[in-house]
Amino acid sequence: MADKKFTIDVVSDVVCPWCFLGRKRLENALALNPDLDVAVNWRPFQLDPSIPRQGKDRNRYMQEKFGSSDRIFEIHQQLIELGKEAGIEFDFEAIQISPNTLDAHRLIRWASQANPNVQDKVVGILFSYYFEQGKNIGDHQILLEAAEEAGMDVAIVASLLPTDADTVGVQQEIDTANQIGVRGVPCFILDQKYAVMGAQSADALADAIRQTADGFEPRHV
Repeated sequence: MADKKFTIDVVSDVVCPWCFLGRKRLENALALNPDLDVAVNWRPFQLDPSIPRQGKDRNRYMQEKFGSSDRIFEIHQQLIELGKEAGIEFDFEAIQISPNTLDAHRLIRWASQANPNVQDKVVGILFSYYFEQGKNIGDHQILLEAAEEAGMDVAIVASLLPTDADTVGVQQEIDTANQIGVRGVPCFILDQKYAVMGAQSADALADAIRQTADGFEPRHV
């Protein structure tokens, strides 16, 4: 596997807590495959594109989605415990707004055009802003803060955000994900050959990456 070029396309949404866990576990999985030259590309997905562009009250949204405060508490507690293991400090009480993530995905797309490493940095910043700091990542000012923190050209981002630039491109990528059967996220597409669904453990991801890089082909039944 030494020096082999290998791509991982991660289909995710930045308001998906399991995607935040998946990113951390992917980092650990890559550390278990140090001889593999990996390029990670973040691909868009929207868990709920029906949320208005200005966002929606988080408590109301969660009640509508899950119907029970006890159920919401149970889900959050599970994620908080899993987050601690991964080095994530989930603070669900700090989240006031459930945002529409289209503009966040546009920013992630622009980051990839600047530098692949910058893209991953932006994704990490957005996850942290939302889940650890309760920031509204649908707000343009917050997106500009993320861009600046990641080292992007803030002036360019500021000029693009109020426009429809790359909106169609992001939506086409989401449509493509749906067409190839992505129904939940995160989804890790390994070297354009093999998909791993869900926030798998670092060991499981590392093993799938290693087998794919070694030429493993899943059987089709």
